[in-house]
Amino acid sequence: MFRIGAEALSDAELLAILLGTGNSRETAMDIARRMLSLSEERYGTSLGFLSGLSLDELKGMTGIGPAKVARIKAGVELGRRVYGTVQPGERAFVVRCGRDVYEYVKADITGLDRECFTVILLNARNRVVSKEVESIGSLDASLVHPREVFKNAIRRNAASMVLVHNHPSGDPSPSDEDIEVTRRLVEAGKVLGIAVFDHVIVSRSSFISLRETCPGWFL
Repeated sequence: MFRIGAEALSDAELLAILLGTGNSRETAMDIARRMLSLSEERYGTSLGFLSGLSLDELKGMTGIGPAKVARIKAGVELGRRVYGTVQPGERAFVVRCGRDVYEYVKADITGLDRECFTVILLNARNRVVSKEVESIGSLDASLVHPREVFKNAIRRNAASMVLVHNHPSGDPSPSDEDIEVTRRLVEAGKVLGIAVFDHVIVSRSSFISLRETCPGWFL
């Protein structure tokens, strides 16, 4: 990197630097290549999966221990902040409308070729508490269960949440499955006292806010 510059390195070489070391069977480059190959196979993208995978999912990969996971997630987060996709201190970001949500997530998920369902947790002043990827794959009731969606919201004492997912096709119009999942989660939120503020469907260049389209659902 010092000789030719970071911009000249491959994805595998950059990831190997973050990994730092290998193990008794593989070098850091071997592990990096395996991770990127697995990402291509499962998600159709080499690097986009790094921001979507949870800490536990990364730790579940062979040869990836807690220290390596921490370095990878820290590197991804720093990259996002330098690129300007996250305000310094996520908690300062306020969600007021669908446009705010779109601007907040578009750099993370609009380029993915699989649907990625994300939950943004908010406090009583609509400031972001956290952002969690809940599932990767076509959105349906079997993948998005209220128990899993609200688990972190309860643990973090969130006042409300925003549901977000992408349409790789480029058309953000809601499907029947999108509507069914939204209604189920809105009703679950009413029972639990954690409001679903909005469900925003995004594509590479546009978005649809179901709250703004169908406000009666979110009362």
